Amino acid sequence: MSSVLSSIFFFILTLGILITFHEFGHYWVARKLGVKVLRFSVGFGSPIWKKTGKDADQVEYVIAAIPLGGYVKMLDERETEVPQEDLHRSFNRQSLATRTAIVAAGPIFNFLLAIVVYWFVFMLGVNGLKPIVGGVAVDSIAERGGFQKEDEILKVGDRDVEAWGDAILAILDEALNQQFTSIQVKTLEGAIVDRKLELTGLTAQLEQSDVLSFTGLSVYRPKIPPEIGQIESGAPAYKAGMERGDLVLSADGETISDWGAWVDYVRAKPDEMIVVDVDRDGVVLTLNLTPELFSGKEGEYGRIGAGVTLPPKEEGNAYVINQQYGPIDAMQQALGKTWDVSVLTLRMLYNMVFGDISVKNLSGPISIAQYAGGSASIGLIPFLMFLAVVSISLGVLNLLPVPMLDGGHLMYYFVELVKGSPVSEQTEMLGQRIGIMLLVVLMVFAFYNDLSRVFG
Repeated sequence: MSSVLSSIFFFILTLGILITFHEFGHYWVARKLGVKVLRFSVGFGSPIWKKTGKDADQVEYVIAAIPLGGYVKMLDERETEVPQEDLHRSFNRQSLATRTAIVAAGPIFNFLLAIVVYWFVFMLGVNGLKPIVGGVAVDSIAERGGFQKEDEILKVGDRDVEAWGDAILAILDEALNQQFTSIQVKTLEGAIVDRKLELTGLTAQLEQSDVLSFTGLSVYRPKIPPEIGQIESGAPAYKAGMERGDLVLSADGETISDWGAWVDYVRAKPDEMIVVDVDRDGVVLTLNLTPELFSGKEGEYGRIGAGVTLPPKEEGNAYVINQQYGPIDAMQQALGKTWDVSVLTLRMLYNMVFGDISVKNLSGPISIAQYAGGSASIGLIPFLMFLAVVSISLGVLNLLPVPMLDGGHLMYYFVELVKGSPVSEQTEMLGQRIGIMLLVVLMVFAFYNDLSRVFG
């Protein structure tokens, strides 16, 4: 129950942040360019909180009951009668450039939010596993490409990679080209060689498997002692009396040799009590621990809200990398990451429209809530990374040339630029109906996929 409430909370928090930034983009640019704003609303439906600004425009600020969007209402002759003295501040009276800037500002602010979040994250430092191959499945694409255990991936195509997250993103990007991809690796002996991955068909099977399972590669996971690190307040580990530094010896009488074995044991025991023996400063203690049931993208499993204590770097922790940079380098990394994720998102949407990627990859509110809760339960950095990705997705989605979205309005403005006059109201009304129909179909698919993942 607590995991469900946590997912709902972080889902609302995520949407609240993203919607606020998006609508603030419209609001800020509109006011800077002299357009009168009447209302700034986060959410739709009945207001649960509202306040009127104290400036001359008396903008109404609203938080509404349905947190699935928002809007900025501007003065517009097409919607209400406008006093003579305010005609010059009406949205519909503005130049094409002004209207374009106001509409484009929402998605642009989503990209700016992602850049700032990535910048902050890269300055704090992101821990990840080096892209070292743990194993190669028999008769797999990776085996046919010549991959060996403990190959360290250096480049995917012409892109340098430092961590497994970078490598997977780059492989997926290459897969959209439906071709062989060259992977530069450093072998266990230290030689730099090129391997090949034949990625044709990966995108068509994304709903069935992830990138690594498709290729036959696996992540090298060094054996780390099962020593408890950070513990979440109120989590099962906290309630059981676990403390940072506890070394797990056994669970239900079964010896726990490393952290991976401990994680596997906990995940297999949701809502089941585990009798755990731990070594605390040389004293063996017995604790009763009940992992909570958690639903994530991998299905349902147990979790206790405790992290691992990584070996210190001076002890030879050669498999973990910390991507941490100074302010200037962190900004360069943030810009590059935002660009890469934006392009990949757009290319995946394009391939989905033309049937090269299954619509089963669409995610709706349920999946987003699970991802939000799951990432937040791991820590601040994973949640911020998730927030940046969703912000980019929202920015890309809103730029699509679909009526009802910002991209639809920008499409109308492009037509206006070409023909020299605005699109007719009849055309806009037809576009709205088409846009609503497309968005409803999209939402139905997304909800269906969510429910299939939960109950399938």
